[in-house]
Amino acid sequence: MNTSSIALVVAVAAGITWGLRALPFAALAPLRENALLAQLRYTMPVGIMIVLVLYTVSGVDLDRVTAITYGVGIAVTAGLQLWKRHLSVSILVGTGVHVALTAWLG
Repeated sequence: MNTSSIALVVAVAAGITWGLRALPFAALAPLRENALLAQLRYTMPVGIMIVLVLYTVSGVDLDRVTAITYGVGIAVTAGLQLWKRHLSVSILVGTGVHVALTAWLG
């Protein structure tokens, strides 16, 4: 292969890479004003938390201690989410409270 064909292959690969990276931004630009997506952006964190809670609690045999640890962890997570509106912090702190209570209560 000579230098010009290598340069052509690199240029084509760079063009394809740039195009594939720019395509999602170009496709999403018209959707930024969509009312449905604006509503989903607002309600999705709460929906995700509800699904996670239901999935987590559905497979657990709730005795007294487990019910207390799960209940307090869920309450802390929900309270922090309502107060601070920061999903990562809410889940992290709620999980930490649950783990600490489980270790403490046995």
